[in-house]
Amino acid sequence: MKQFKLPDVGEGLTEAEIVRWHVKAGDPVKVNQIIVEIETAKAVVELPCPFEGVVAALMADEGETVDVGRPIISVDDGTGTDPAPVPA
Repeated sequence: MKQFKLPDVGEGLTEAEIVRWHVKAGDPVKVNQIIVEIETAKAVVELPCPFEGVVAALMADEGETVDVGRPIISVDDGTGTDPAPVPA
């Protein structure tokens, strides 16, 4: 199991809003597949998935503002490793 954290998309921004998910729990994902659109103070950006597997959970809702570094999606990559939960 792997978690994808909201990356720093540059320009020193510390948060972004989840605009639209392109996947849901149970969907298969591939490396570099676009999984979510986020909006920063400067632009709307599509984020690709950095790994392959099956979406286990979306960890942020559309319309929610998320801090950089917070996990936004959990993907079951078949390794069986379950990361420790991250407090909200």
